Amino acid sequence: MKAEVVFNSNDWVGESPVWQGETESLYWVDVVGRKINQWHAHTGCVRTWSTPGFPTAICLCKGGHESMLAMADGLYQWDFQDAFRKVHMPDPLDGNRLNEGRCDPQGRMWIGSMETNLNSDGTARQVTRHRGAFFRYDGGARSERLTAHEFGITNTLAWSPDQQWFYCADTLRNLFFRFEYHPEEGLISHPTIWPSDRLPGYPDGSCMDDDGCLWNARFGGGCIVRITPRGTVDRVVPLPVENPTSCTFGGDGHTLYVTSARFSLSKETDNSQEGALLALTVNPGGAADFQFRRS
Repeated sequence: MKAEVVFNSNDWVGESPVWQGETESLYWVDVVGRKINQWHAHTGCVRTWSTPGFPTAICLCKGGHESMLAMADGLYQWDFQDAFRKVHMPDPLDGNRLNEGRCDPQGRMWIGSMETNLNSDGTARQVTRHRGAFFRYDGGARSERLTAHEFGITNTLAWSPDQQWFYCADTLRNLFFRFEYHPEEGLISHPTIWPSDRLPGYPDGSCMDDDGCLWNARFGGGCIVRITPRGTVDRVVPLPVENPTSCTFGGDGHTLYVTSARFSLSKETDNSQEGALLALTVNPGGAADFQFRRS
C-alpha cells in the first residue's frame, strides 16, 4: 500500500476533501491560502476559487447546485462560482473560529469550533485555552451545540455505517472520542475516550470505511492509520508528507484521498511534496461523504 501525489497543490493547509460523483472530481480547501480547489480525476485539470476569508470545511449539497462552506467567521452558501452568502454562525464565543465540518447520514452539517490560531494575515497564533465545541446545523438559523466548550482543536467527524457511533477528536489533547449516536434527534451521548499518544503525530481529519474502521490523518506524524471499532490500530501507512490533514473515499470507493499542509514546517523540513493531494488504494473501501439536505 503506497500513497502517490496526484496533484501538487502546494497548499498551506489543505483540508476537508470531499468527492463529487457526478463530476468525478474532488473538492477541498486551503485554509491559510484562502482558496477552494477542484481536481478532476480523469483529466487531472484543476480549478481554483479565492474565498473572502479562511475556509475550513466544505460540504456538497443535494442536487449539486451549491455547497455549504465553513469559514472562520461562520457558515456560507457557495454557488461554485464567486457568490458567498453568510447564513449562520453556530458558535457565538468571541475569539473562536470554525474548524472541522462534515454532514451526518441524515444530511445535517456538523461543525467544530476552536480558539482561533490564525492572525488576520494567516500567520500562526498560539491556542491557549480549550474552548472549542461541536455543533449541528440544520439550515436557516437552526443549530444546536452538542458538547461543552472543552476542546482544544476540534477534529475528525465520522459516523459508523450502522449509525450507532459518532467519532471525533481533540488534536491538542491527542485524544479520540466515541459517542453513542442518536440519528433521529441528531444528538450524541456517553463518550468513550481513546488516547492516541502512542501513535506518530496528532489526530487530524478522518473518514470511515465499510468495515466501520476509522482512517485518521496523523498531523506531524507523516502517516495515516486505520483504527478498528475496538480502538486498536491495525494499519499504519507512511506518507511522503509530514503533515497529512484529512482524508475521504472517492472514485470507485477504494481510492483514499489525503490532503496535507506545509503550514508550520521550517525550510529545513519542508519538501516539494508538502501541501500536495495524495491518493492510495485501500481494501475495504468506503462511501463518499454525505451531502447537506435542508430540513
